[in-house]
Order: sequence, then C-alpha cells, then structure tokens
Amino acid sequence: MDINPDRGNLHKIVILNPKGGSGKTTLATNLASFFARRGPPPTLIDCDPLGYSMRWLENRSTQAPKIYGFAAHEHCTEQGKGTELHAWPGSGQMIVDLPAAIAENQLYYETYDADSILIPITPSEIDIYSAARFIANLLLVAQFDRRKRNLAIVANRTRKNTISFRMLMRFLTSLEIPIIAKLRDSQVFVHAAARGIGVCDMPAYLVKNDMEQLEAIVRWLDNWRVRKLEAAAAESLKQAPAKEAFTPALVRHD
Repeated sequence: MDINPDRGNLHKIVILNPKGGSGKTTLATNLASFFARRGPPPTLIDCDPLGYSMRWLENRSTQAPKIYGFAAHEHCTEQGKGTELHAWPGSGQMIVDLPAAIAENQLYYETYDADSILIPITPSEIDIYSAARFIANLLLVAQFDRRKRNLAIVANRTRKNTISFRMLMRFLTSLEIPIIAKLRDSQVFVHAAARGIGVCDMPAYLVKNDMEQLEAIVRWLDNWRVRKLEAAAAESLKQAPAKEAFTPALVRHD
C-alpha cells in the first residue's frame, strides 16, 4: 500500500457501525464516487473481510473517474494492529469502510486519528438498540470526545411518515450528535451498486432527492478543517491558566 507523505492535506473519513446491513458500504461507495467526480481521485479502503467495497470497485468502468482501492481486512484484526492505513499519493480523501462486529478493543485504534466519523443507522428497533450500545462504547471504551465535533450520523434507508422513522429520529435527537442527512429507502442505490457507480453518476431526474442528501453529507465533511481548528482552539482556551484576579492594594493615608 502506498504512503501518502502529506497527511495534513488528507481527509481521513471512517464509516462504521457494528451491525451488518446498516449501509456502510453504500455510504462509502457513494462518497467515493462523488469525490472522484470532483477530483482528485479518493482512496477507498475496504477493511471488511467480505470485500463488498472492492467488489463494487471491480464492477466500475475503466472510463469512470478514478478511485484507488485497497483491500485491508487484515488491518482490523488483532494481528494487524501494527498495520497503518495509507492513501494513494495525491488523494484528497481516504474513505475507510470498517467491518461489522468490530471488537470493542479495536474502537480506539480505528478512530483516534479520524478527521470525520460517519455512523449510518437504519430505522428498526434492532438497529437502534445496536446503535445505542455501540455509541455508548465509542464514548466510553474508545474515550471518544464529542467536543472534537468530528462524529455525525446518517439516517439510512428511511421512509418518512412511518413509525420506525419517527422512532429513529427520536433516538438520534437524544444523542446530541448531529444528524447530517436522511437517505431514503430507494432502489437507485441498489442499481448504482450493481454497476460500480454512485447516485451522482445517474440521471439527475432520477436522483434529485438523493443528491440533496448526499451533498449535505459532503458539505459537513468538507468542513473538517474548520471543525478541527475550532476544537483545537476550544481545547487551548480550556487549558489556558486563569488570570489572577486583580485586587487593588489598600493605601493608608496618615
């Protein structure tokens, strides 16, 4: 795997959820397609042993905008703990598609240096319960600091005006973590996946609503440097020593 020598300009995006079927790969591949069209080519890293992101990339036309791909499922094992992930030189984004059922002791290792973390959640009771437990572990076990403002949630496969959607939104709102998009339950994502493309590569009239949500995710992601600077400034202000209160001296007049 090639090393990107300038991590300062590289945006590391980690997509994770311990439950299978939450839409991690759908989100990862659609973001990769979007960034590829905008340029420069992103790097898509597939840490899932099932390799769905790499299968998607294999179906991609050689005429489509370039995406660099790496299969790195060994990275997410105990044996691969010393293996660093690196992007292709020149990539602006490194998108990491993590596997389901990631071990708790791997959470910190996989997220500590991420510039942005996205958690896709689908509207079902099982998924909500799983997400609640996972986010608790992320905050406690991985010692994730929400003040960094680099964590966001994407509601996935949603159908508005349903009980499950309202239940999901109540749960997400209670987390005090931003919900940056609500991707609908649509076959356009299935058709795009089968062809190795993203919804951004499909006719605009078919994906207008989907593109609005995808662009909302990208806007949040593109703000990663600002969030990082603001978090660093807030931390510096917190650690700055408090100035001693000025107490005027009493002067005696004889």
